[in-house]
Amino acid sequence: MSGGWQNSGRKQRLPSGWPKIRARILERDKTCVLCGVRPSRFCDHIVPKADLNGDADLQGVCGPCHDQKSSREGNEAQRANPRPGRQRPQEPHPGLR
Repeated sequence: MSGGWQNSGRKQRLPSGWPKIRARILERDKTCVLCGVRPSRFCDHIVPKADLNGDADLQGVCGPCHDQKSSREGNEAQRANPRPGRQRPQEPHPGLR
């Protein structure tokens, strides 16, 4: 199973009826919609960080596909907003100022 909710703020943003929504999506998508092989275990938001919770915005996915999709989305987010490097910018030579 994936790392859970430790580094995510998503849990606090889920609607109060989330358990029923999740159950409905997993009943609808019994097999993972991404690989079409394994049973669905996760109710996945199709568009990351959009917080859209309608049936058309959610899909049932298996654990391996969920982990791979979440990892890809996290990597894309880091590339879009990289942390500053640890090296200081190069300063001009004091004699050339």
